[in-house]
Amino acid sequence: MSVEIIFETHATSVDNEAGLASGWGDPPLSDLGRRQARELGKRHRTNRLDAVFCSDLRRALETAEIALGERITINADARLRECDYGLMTGSSAVKIAEQRPRRVDVPFPEGESLRDVADRVRSLLDDLARDWDGKRVLVIGHNATFMSLEHLLGGRALEEVASAELVWQPGWRYVLDG
Repeated sequence: MSVEIIFETHATSVDNEAGLASGWGDPPLSDLGRRQARELGKRHRTNRLDAVFCSDLRRALETAEIALGERITINADARLRECDYGLMTGSSAVKIAEQRPRRVDVPFPEGESLRDVADRVRSLLDDLARDWDGKRVLVIGHNATFMSLEHLLGGRALEEVASAELVWQPGWRYVLDG
């Protein structure tokens, strides 16, 4: 019993281009981001996908809809959201990256911790294990979604992934054993 999960980050948003950390803010994709979303769709054109789940934030949902919306139903789920940076939402991405190692268990001011995010993602994984056994699922999310998957399915300490820089690649594969 297992679920194959392919994870992709959302495409570039206008905040990404401005060097801002959106958190639960809801900026749209940039022109570059819309092109990247189309490329994501091309990468998965011939892949068998049984479901697509994405964050309910606009940048992830827009990525999923542009990439695959004509092919498969998109399941938006708030449990895949970026970390809530609280009062630091909209801060520079560099400042947020510097804070991350200290925010594994200590929430951002009026926001949440990275462990809170991992707990949300774990809840989604529990549902996937129950409902999608033997299937291949594409998940489109954020940096914090990636860190949670690396921790929960990749076996890495959350402290380790919080301190590491995300190096983009065209998808990560995980196996969720139920």
